Amino acid sequence: MSRPIADYAPIGDTHSNALIARDGSIDWLCWPRHDSPALFLRLLDEEKGGACTVAFERVIGTARRYLPGTNILETVFTTATGRAVLTDFMPLSRPEEIPPEGPDGIAEGRVIRVLRCEEGRVSGRFLVRPTFDYARRPCAPAMEADGTALYEAGEQCMRVAALPGGVSVEGEAVSAGFALGRGEGMALVLSGGEDGRTVPPASLEEAEERLAATRHYWERWSACCTYQGGYRDAVLRSVLLLKLLTYSPTGAIIAAPTLGLPEAVPGNRNFDYRYAWLRDASFTVTSFVMLGYVREAAEYLRFLRLADPSHGKNLKLMYAIDGGAPEEEAVLEHLSGWRGVAPVRIGNGAADQDQHDIYGEHLLALETFLEAVDYDPPQKTNDHLPEGLTNLATRAMEVRHAEDHGIWEPRTPKRQMFHTKALIWVALDRAARMARRVGRIEEGLIRAWERAAEEVRAEYHELGWNPARGAFTQSYGSDLLDAAVLRPVLFGAIDPHDPRLASTYDAITRELEVGDLVYRYRAPDGMEGEEATFTACAFWRVGCLALAGRTEEARLIFERLLARGNDLGLFAEEIDAATGEQRGNFPQGFTHMALINHALRLEREQRRRAA
Repeated sequence: MSRPIADYAPIGDTHSNALIARDGSIDWLCWPRHDSPALFLRLLDEEKGGACTVAFERVIGTARRYLPGTNILETVFTTATGRAVLTDFMPLSRPEEIPPEGPDGIAEGRVIRVLRCEEGRVSGRFLVRPTFDYARRPCAPAMEADGTALYEAGEQCMRVAALPGGVSVEGEAVSAGFALGRGEGMALVLSGGEDGRTVPPASLEEAEERLAATRHYWERWSACCTYQGGYRDAVLRSVLLLKLLTYSPTGAIIAAPTLGLPEAVPGNRNFDYRYAWLRDASFTVTSFVMLGYVREAAEYLRFLRLADPSHGKNLKLMYAIDGGAPEEEAVLEHLSGWRGVAPVRIGNGAADQDQHDIYGEHLLALETFLEAVDYDPPQKTNDHLPEGLTNLATRAMEVRHAEDHGIWEPRTPKRQMFHTKALIWVALDRAARMARRVGRIEEGLIRAWERAAEEVRAEYHELGWNPARGAFTQSYGSDLLDAAVLRPVLFGAIDPHDPRLASTYDAITRELEVGDLVYRYRAPDGMEGEEATFTACAFWRVGCLALAGRTEEARLIFERLLARGNDLGLFAEEIDAATGEQRGNFPQGFTHMALINHALRLEREQRRRAA
């Protein structure tokens, strides 16, 4: 049976990520990019999917942690004869000078596994078996003269080296044995194709030098976090994850490093999240800015210049990390799926949906960024700022009466979605506010946006209210409750003290909440299976309670939610209310953005009320 989703922990280098289980097995790796075909994918098929495993003789137990302030994973193995520490990382070092734009680190495209015996003696072996192109391309390794083994599968390749010593070929696998006494060590190096820029380590000492450089990079980056509140550990781990979800060559931000992990067991809610959703990425930008990482926000704006040369006229819901269109959705029929829950999809069919809330999402993030830089953004952003604001507000004006699919991407007909209408108000309101600060935009145009914003606000307050349900509902004329109606409160689109909001909250509590957890909705959506609770919704609930003055209640819920992460503080998209298991792609950026934003919001409201 597949391991629990919570058993995994990511390492990465802002190009790609690997997921490592508690027992040290690397069960997921896409190389050389986040969206490349996976070559380790035991996560999605125990038999067909390759992995890089480590097996100790007579293991008694394991424990793990991230080295403080880093994305370097340390796993301690206790055996009947000794104790060893396995340190896993993807090399990432600081350049001598960080450029104004572009990557802030040098990635090598490698996974390095440093093993050191701390007590007694330990023995065992590493076994490497990649299955290229989602296990569709068999490949046997060849031994090289230097004692390494090389896999070549078309455009994908991998070199396996053991330092010191060498490796041996066993069919389609490569093995590296070890027998270490106290103080002794070795390293396993997986290289995804040397490009001539970075020479691979040739000794254990050189591998440990890469480890020191990578630790220095992450510790320097973590030191820039401006948040010093009571939830610093959870917030810092979350923002470190968000950094892993960036693609530094372009500045893109993906939703999650995985695909196919199910949101419903059983069901068919299995999607590919290795793309840059405008909504998720905008939310991430806000989190970065609020924690002092303004450069990461600027990098995302660089990505949008690449992906959307129209400066907002033709803005899309999601993009591939190189700025192009996402891969067309397809099913990998040969893979069984996590715990047999199929289908395993690559690509994402939601790319063709209409989701008009994206204009509000993007303008919220843009305003947060501009305020952080005191309305003095990089020149390339500033040059097109009036044009971009005008284009985005114009698009919001054009779609303000249109139906759409909404934030949850259901496979059902379009409707007049309450959340979308509220975010259109946000788009027009924020565009007008920024336009007055930026200048170079006609006053008459700004006033037209403001008038339209007030009309939209009045409309969703009237048509979104269902007197029979005593609640704002998912769409105009609908009886369906939807936790997404809580979110506009956080942006001022609904007064947190509106009695109708209190009534809506009571209805959601009765029908969508299970303890501290919250379902998005409970209604047919064109997919199979009953999905788990949506963790970001639970954090939104915390924000709404805090804004309504119920800060102590919000604090207690928030802290119980934090305890629902895995042992490293990581969350998937959803949590099974019955079992407490993580569900959906993992780790999920959207959840960690919500965690960050509501840690800050909760403490801000606590201070305000204390004052």
